[in-house]
Amino acid sequence: MRSPSLEYLAGYPATLLEQVRQLLDEGKLRPLLEAKYPSAPEITNDRALYEYVQELKGRFLRRAPPISVVRFDDRIGPKGVLGLHTHISRVQGSRTKAKNEVRVSSLLKTTPPELLHMVVVHELAHLKEKDHDKAFYQLCVHIEPRYHELELDLRLWLTARAEAPVASTD
Repeated sequence: MRSPSLEYLAGYPATLLEQVRQLLDEGKLRPLLEAKYPSAPEITNDRALYEYVQELKGRFLRRAPPISVVRFDDRIGPKGVLGLHTHISRVQGSRTKAKNEVRVSSLLKTTPPELLHMVVVHELAHLKEKDHDKAFYQLCVHIEPRYHELELDLRLWLTARAEAPVASTD
């Protein structure tokens, strides 16, 4: 049997990587994740994603700058990032207009809702904390207490998907 690629798990301990390799070799990783996250994707279009992000922002980050664009993006993921937060400033006449955008990979339309939630939380945290530092991750955990568990599970989901891709629902 070929050795599975664990590129999404770089930086994790060797003991965890060995457990993942064994689960992949035995064909058990995907069923394990499907049992843990049985819910079907709920947010599969830009409007639903926009409403979801705005609701979360209103609940946890009321004082953060407004978000003008939220959408799924076919051009990002899975090899690079799965979500992007951009802050764009433009001069219009004598005024400067700032615009925040959140884009998440269209790949996340097929993930369990909890995993999409983790990426949205990550991008929302960038409204207040630009760098991936201690304050950033504290904010992520404040919004979603299971943030680190969900991040690992998303990486496991991507690993399982890379071994046997899921059929697209587009």
